[in-house]
Amino acid sequence: MHFPYPTLMVQGTTSDAGKSTVVAALCRLLKRRGIAVAPFKPQNMALNSAVTADGGEIGRAQALQAQAAGIAPHTDMNPVLLKPSSDTGAQVIIHGRVRAEMNARDYHQYKTVAMAAVLESHARLIAQYDAVIVEGAGSPAEINLRDRDIANMGFAEAVDCPVVLVADIDRGGVFAHIVGTLDCLSDSERARIAGFVINRFRGDIKLLEPGLDWLEARTGKPVLAVLPYLHGMHLDAEDAVQPAQQSRGRFRVVVPSLPRMSNHTDFDALRAHPDVDLQFVRAGLPIPPADLIVLPGSKNTRGDLAWLRAQGWPEKIARHLRYGGKVIGICGGFQMLGRTVQDPHGVEGAPGESAGLGLLDMVTVMTQDKRLEQVSGACEFAEAAVAGYEIHMGISTGAALERPAFRIGGRAEGARSPDDQVLGTYLHGVFDTPQASLALLRWAGLDTEHGVDLDALREESLERLAGAAEPLLDALLEAALPQK
Repeated sequence: MHFPYPTLMVQGTTSDAGKSTVVAALCRLLKRRGIAVAPFKPQNMALNSAVTADGGEIGRAQALQAQAAGIAPHTDMNPVLLKPSSDTGAQVIIHGRVRAEMNARDYHQYKTVAMAAVLESHARLIAQYDAVIVEGAGSPAEINLRDRDIANMGFAEAVDCPVVLVADIDRGGVFAHIVGTLDCLSDSERARIAGFVINRFRGDIKLLEPGLDWLEARTGKPVLAVLPYLHGMHLDAEDAVQPAQQSRGRFRVVVPSLPRMSNHTDFDALRAHPDVDLQFVRAGLPIPPADLIVLPGSKNTRGDLAWLRAQGWPEKIARHLRYGGKVIGICGGFQMLGRTVQDPHGVEGAPGESAGLGLLDMVTVMTQDKRLEQVSGACEFAEAAVAGYEIHMGISTGAALERPAFRIGGRAEGARSPDDQVLGTYLHGVFDTPQASLALLRWAGLDTEHGVDLDALREESLERLAGAAEPLLDALLEAALPQK
């Protein structure tokens, strides 16, 4: 099979319209048909990230799309990654490495440099692969962001590629979203829209057809596909925490929804576990009873520690431990468990020091170097293998580390309290493999024989997604046929 689009871009009328999943579906479909394909996202703003084969950091959605394409994730697939550390500032990562901490105004001026990195990565990918499927960011209709745009039409215009526009019908107003988006584009940008995808449809397609006919007549562009709402998918979210599922399990796991929570995909395996009831607790909500409390990663550890205190979490955690509960801290959450968190260089905000929760005898000093590594090893508290990845700034030291949680390549990793009620680790993805998830849940008090293989669940979901998107690929191929 020949794919007639060396570069094809998928943009959305809104955030969370389904761009990431459409790109993943196309990558899997093209892989099935023998096309060497790679995903690409010029600029991503997300706190969910992954470590790549070349030792860098990219958005987690692009790592999932690489899995769909059957290739290892690489920093060229997401050359610019922005990780917000406050409402106005973000860590700027170029080609997988931290370049600077910038506020929004400074980054806007920096975009010409970022665009050069974007085009450099894109050139390398198109030289290696038959097709590059590109994901936009947010919406091209965001007028305030159009100047120096590198994430949507600015990129499409620079490389002269066609664009598929995705709209989410489940949230309502789908025709207004599409027509309004087109109205915000320039003539040249509108011209490169190849057609529309209506995403997350449920119901009788016959009732939708009059609207589709109206849309095509109004815009002069085709509806390439109507994709169904797929339930029970296990795919990494780009950033936003997914809504909690209805309680299924008897074992209650509670996670504070930190303002700068990072890599909440760490909890995807727990969502999928039949014996677990996972709850994220947002600001102002009562903290429910739990068997296990997990403190997640954070892009601003000291800031999120202050938030925990304001929400009453230290008192709740102390009571939880008095009654025999267990606590796990992951990455930034691990740092919070110690006696102090020190940031002398202002890596994550204003320089200073914050008292930790005091549950582990250690201190953490923030460093300007970031550790990025895919790792594997074994649990210290059970006969079980563990695998994951490290993405963190800061070094922890203290007596608590003499009782590690894991052994990674011969080195001790993480810590456990003397009473074995508190466990901390820098490893993200620690619940993702069956052996490790089973061992950790048993350590936490769940009597179960069931572990979750998150990678297998992702594969199953990617296959379902690709099957549903077959009409889109067929329509793209038909649209590219020479006109008689």
